Amino acid sequence: MQLCIFEDIYFDRLEPLIFSRPAYNLVCGISTLRDKITRAYPEVKVSLHTRPYLEAFLTSKNPGYQVNSIEDDTCLFINGRIIAPENLAEIIPLDDPEDKLYMTEDTIVAARVSGKKLKEVKNSLYDLLTPANFDGLLVEKVEIPVINYVWDLINYNHIEMEKDFNYLTKKINFKKKENLKGKIYPGAYLINEERIFIDEGAEIKSGAVLDATGGFIYISKDAIVYPNAVIEGPVFVGEKSQVKSCARIYENVSIGKVCKVGGEVEHSIILPYTNKQHSGFLGHAYLGSWVNIGADTNCSDLKNNYGSVKMYINGEIVNSGCQFLGLIMGDHCKTAINTMFNTGTMVGFSCNIYGADFPPKYIPSFSWGGSESMTTYDLERTIETAKRVLHRRSKVMSESEEKLFRKIFDLTQKERRKRGYPY
Repeated sequence: MQLCIFEDIYFDRLEPLIFSRPAYNLVCGISTLRDKITRAYPEVKVSLHTRPYLEAFLTSKNPGYQVNSIEDDTCLFINGRIIAPENLAEIIPLDDPEDKLYMTEDTIVAARVSGKKLKEVKNSLYDLLTPANFDGLLVEKVEIPVINYVWDLINYNHIEMEKDFNYLTKKINFKKKENLKGKIYPGAYLINEERIFIDEGAEIKSGAVLDATGGFIYISKDAIVYPNAVIEGPVFVGEKSQVKSCARIYENVSIGKVCKVGGEVEHSIILPYTNKQHSGFLGHAYLGSWVNIGADTNCSDLKNNYGSVKMYINGEIVNSGCQFLGLIMGDHCKTAINTMFNTGTMVGFSCNIYGADFPPKYIPSFSWGGSESMTTYDLERTIETAKRVLHRRSKVMSESEEKLFRKIFDLTQKERRKRGYPY
């Protein structure tokens, strides 16, 4: 039996974050959607299914995993957009002898397939999977949450943070009085200490306040909380990340590894290797990797009329149903000092935003400019900049990653042309 985590036809609702990664590699809580699935089925061989242009890059980042390939005669396909509950293996058993399709409303959640039908599906692995790929299977309805838009990840974040924290602390045999492994300097204040975990090598500097009254606080290995920073849980700070002096990190914030975060942040997910280290507000937001937010960049997350926030998704305006929704920004983006973003702004992959006043609420990938004018960010220049950014973190851009940049540029050309950008 093999497990295959797959992408379906609705992956593009999660733009711009899915341009450079499969949907299941998005974080919700502390872990990725993929991690939540695989921990439900331990010690099972896992195959990853993705769009063809991501295959080489995904393979390079996941040595030892099969990508767009299945070897076994029986396979359990799991949709990478689900938020796997802790009892997923009970709802969708791995060893059930009966082939079956599991659906939540009109979305495939999973399919257990063998024999001739599996051979047919194997021949379709370079396409996005749809219910038609599993025609003829017995259908069972299940209730499992599915991520349809990026704001769903933000809205589920507080629930998933608690679940992931419980999983992590159970895994490391978390015990009272053994939870403060890092260095806590004199004058640091820890409130509701039993709900705070500080890993080895982490440092909590003098004057920092960690208040876990409203939820856990997890400071990962080698992370630093600088003097006079305030953290109110639930908050997760990833490995080697830094919470800068005088930062105010409020509830439901998940910070990936090797990030620098300052200013005021709440209800947000920040993926690894991203810097938002200066003053400025970020709320109900999702930032990709390798982003740099300039000093005093502010991002609105509430309309003045307190109405539902609408966003531009795949060429159409979608009502999020959210009263609070801020900035969604793809990988490798930069903002200049004093940049302002309106409620529900989406910024694509590898953009450079600057200038007075609010830029448009939808900014296509590879955009350069602000409210006064926008043009195409030259591809060679953006690749060269990305190489410099990676080099600062002792990383080198691989050939597959450079090809990925060029492919995303081509894929997003239509949106730039719609807005009259020069090619």
